[in-house]
Amino acid sequence: MRVPTSIELHKASKTLTLGYGAHERYSLSAEFLRVHSPSAEVQGHGKPILQYGKLYVGLSALEPAGNYALKLTFDDGHDSGLFTWDYLYELCVRQDELWADYLDQLAAAGRSRDPHESPVRLML
Repeated sequence: MRVPTSIELHKASKTLTLGYGAHERYSLSAEFLRVHSPSAEVQGHGKPILQYGKLYVGLSALEPAGNYALKLTFDDGHDSGLFTWDYLYELCVRQDELWADYLDQLAAAGRSRDPHESPVRLML
């Protein structure tokens, strides 16, 4: 289990910074965390549910959940799902790959990160 040695919530920049020892630091955007939430609302029951329109979402609070996870509260009201230490570390080290996959899924679904944009309708 990779437990962060430092956790910093930056509300203005809408990021969460996690440190692991003296030389490993990762910054995760609130949007990235929101669309990768481990909650049932996002993960579904066997098939993840694509989250879209979360460009402007921020983190309003975080609190420890025992000695194994963080509970994140987002300013869009989402606060279910516990981010375990292992899951947070996976998000950190796989951030680029996971973000690219997410953007591909959005494009394939004709959806946008921006909540003010209408879905793209494909004309055949």
